[in-house]
Amino acid sequence: MWIPVVLSLSVVFWVGNCQFPPFNETCVSNAYPPNKTNAVPWYTINLDLPPKQRWTQVGQEKKAGGKIDDTLPQPYADEMRGLAEATGIPLGEIVLYNIFYELFTVCTSIVAEDPSGKLFHVRNLDFGLFLGWDVKTKTWEITDALRPTVVNLDFQKGGKTVFKSVNFAGYIGILTAVKPGMFTLTMNERFNMDGGYIGVLEWILGIRTGKWMGFLTRETMEKAESYQEAVAMLSQTEMLAPAYFIVGGNKSGEGCVITRSREKAIDVWRMDQANNWYILETNYDHWENPLFLDDRRTPAHKCMQKTTSKNVSIKGLFNVLSSKPVLNKLTTYSALMQVNSGHLESWLQYCPDPCQPF
Repeated sequence: MWIPVVLSLSVVFWVGNCQFPPFNETCVSNAYPPNKTNAVPWYTINLDLPPKQRWTQVGQEKKAGGKIDDTLPQPYADEMRGLAEATGIPLGEIVLYNIFYELFTVCTSIVAEDPSGKLFHVRNLDFGLFLGWDVKTKTWEITDALRPTVVNLDFQKGGKTVFKSVNFAGYIGILTAVKPGMFTLTMNERFNMDGGYIGVLEWILGIRTGKWMGFLTRETMEKAESYQEAVAMLSQTEMLAPAYFIVGGNKSGEGCVITRSREKAIDVWRMDQANNWYILETNYDHWENPLFLDDRRTPAHKCMQKTTSKNVSIKGLFNVLSSKPVLNKLTTYSALMQVNSGHLESWLQYCPDPCQPF
């Protein structure tokens, strides 16, 4: 756990004039609906097409070389080749972009149940920490650069939806997705000494028994046909990086946080076993206290308790995601999902000053 401690302490010297704990923010109640200019556009990914052709429209419109490592799993290598052709970006950069999420993201994910037993799954995707802080605008440069690349994707076969996701254009893995009528999924980074950097190094050195996180989640969304099957795949498959997988089902009580080492799940924290109407994960093991400088968990719980189960809805949960410091300078988007209807909507997020850097 020394990596986030050192980095978080270092940021204090970089981001003067920003807020730090303890926070005295209030839970907002009027954030939804957001400004329509922050709505994320939709694209269709046709899985019946050859992999190199699936991302042509996204690549050409977003504009988000070289020889790709032939050991990368198919058809993802071909999809990345197709992206490189559509965008003109060197293939090596496309590959790096797709593995970078193994290394550092910070997020907040929540699965919550309303009084009728209907499940909602929401998340903030925070990305860009330590990647170019602008002291004048008090923003992270990579975060600002990523927001225009956010897209909603409808993955289809035979003209029918297989699953829906929120992606950064050019990223072919899955971080946020819903399989209508079956389950929802988000991934949060887990900081650990045996982390993604080691997994990537092993891959380079030829030890390739683990899966890339984004490709495992993609396979889960394509192949799993139930909440239980998704939990099993995400719990048992060896990976290159530790992670938290937050999974929601389609029945009352079906929600869990899978705490992963690279080899397997070390804990599956289930909402029904916790005897609660929601389950919430940031970037720390739920049995451990979060880092003082990065405690989004406590304010998020505060706002969930204020919301109460009777107000669990797209609106109510968006308000939680829009309350500081759950909303912070790293937040690129908020996603809101409801499994039974297959509903997915996402919104670009901006945190007005005064606002925490992370």
